[in-house]
Parts: sequence; structure tokens; C-alpha cells
Amino acid sequence: MTRDVKETFAGRVGAAPAPAALAAKVRTLAPSMTRSMQRVAEAVAHDPAGCAALTVTGLAELTGTSEATVVRTARLLGYPGYRDLRLALAGLAAQQQSGRAPAITTDIAVDDPIADVVAKLAYDEQQTLADTAAGLDTAQLGAAVSAAAAARRIDVYGVGASGLVAQDLTQKLLRIGLIAHAHSDPHLAVTNAVQLRAGDVAIAITHSGSTGDVIEPLRVAFEHGATTVAITGRPDGAVTQYADHILTTSTARESELRPAAMSSRTSQLLVVDCLFVGVAQRTYETAAPALSASYEALAHRHRR
Repeated sequence: MTRDVKETFAGRVGAAPAPAALAAKVRTLAPSMTRSMQRVAEAVAHDPAGCAALTVTGLAELTGTSEATVVRTARLLGYPGYRDLRLALAGLAAQQQSGRAPAITTDIAVDDPIADVVAKLAYDEQQTLADTAAGLDTAQLGAAVSAAAAARRIDVYGVGASGLVAQDLTQKLLRIGLIAHAHSDPHLAVTNAVQLRAGDVAIAITHSGSTGDVIEPLRVAFEHGATTVAITGRPDGAVTQYADHILTTSTARESELRPAAMSSRTSQLLVVDCLFVGVAQRTYETAAPALSASYEALAHRHRR
């Protein structure tokens, strides 16, 4: 990395997550945790009231881990220390006792009636969107919006299902008069990234946070001085080391009939919409006429 590390990572650590975001954080981060940290995370998510009453030693004994593991888990979930996590657990327990039902995700079976499939998918989509909204860092989102609204050019990288999301974002930005390009070909992505400089924005979309074909062009853009944004389900993933701003997505539980690509796309599209609407607000004086012009240009295709 050529940019100063402190500058790169400055501003990423904000306030501790609100109680409502705790369960979402656990679902998002659990796959990247060690098994001992997963035990701690699962315990606080499943019984917030009980865990809120425990000391750090008590929670370590309950989960068969160490005090250090409990503290590391709290920090990974976004809390400065275990005391802050206990406060969030107490708040989450109070919310649940006030009548909010705990989230329950059920798998889709091969022999499920189609009506059950619809109901289960609708529930999972709703939960994924709620988790993403609860865990989204609005300070990071605002910074990404400011950079994109003022950008000379915006490049978006994504492959596979994330490539579809990249195309969705760029077509939205184009309709409000911004210069934006989506790149799913890794070679073209890199050759375009070398043309970026300060004042440009590069956005990488990767649920795993480890997609090499997306990380490489973001790294090149980063090293050439562009402002870089990562939209990812893994805030500790490799892509984030080259991201000035990180927008975290959530995902429903993967199953045999619903791979991660399907559920992650839902949360990515929400983040993309939030980013686009924010940019449209910042550039309203030019965005509104551009949108009107694009609607008018296509109107005749919708008339009978």
C-alpha cells in the first residue's frame, strides 16, 4: 500500500452498534470467527438477557472459552469492550421483552409446497434487509456519497452475482448524468483502474471480501489515488485493506436450494440504492433534469 495506513483506516471505527444491530452483526461476522468466538457470539445472540447478567468471567465459563476470547469477540462485533457489549445486550433484551419476536430463519426443503417456499423466502429477504439496514455505518455511507457525488468518474467492480449489482448501480448513476462504468472482466477492470486518480471513485462489490478479480482493480485504483469503497459482507475481508470506506452487507442463512449469491444480492442492492439516492440528493439540481430527460427519451417505447 502506498497510502498512509493511519489515513486509510481513519474514521472507520464509529460508535458501538445499537442493540438492534447486534443480532445482525453476529449473523454477518460469525462465519469469519474462530470456533471459540462463534460460541460467544451465538450465546449473546440467543440469550441476551442471560448474558447481560454475566461478568466477562461468567460468560467465558458459560461458553467454555477464555476472558480474552470474550473481549476479542466483543471488539469484533464493534464494541470497545465487554462492558459496552453488556449494555447492548441489556438493551436488546428489553426490546425483545417489549414484544419483538426473535428472528427465526427456516430452511427450504425439497418437498416444501410452493406457498411455503414463498413465505420462507419473503421472510429471509425481509430479515436480510433489516440486518443490513441495522448494521450499515451511516457515517461511512455519507462519506462514500460525498465522494461519488463529486467524482469526475466512477468505476464499479463486481463479478458473478455481484457483477449484476455493479451494473445496476452504474445504470442508475448514468441516468442522473454521472460518468460511471461497471467492470466484470478483470483485465478491463485493471486497465481502466490505472487511469483513475484523485477525484475519481472506485467501488468494489464482493460478498466474500476475498474475490481476487475485484480486489486487484480496487488495489490499483487505491494506489493511483482514487477514493475507494468496498461493499462487502466481510468487513475483515482482504478487500477492505484497499478501501477508504466500507459498507457492510448482511445475508440470509445459506441453504442447499438458496446459495449465498442469491441472498447476498438482496443486501447489496439495498446498499446500492442507499448510495444512489444519497448521490441523487447531493446532485439534485443536475440529477433531476437528467432523470426527466432519460424518462422522456424512453417514454415512446412504453406507449401503445
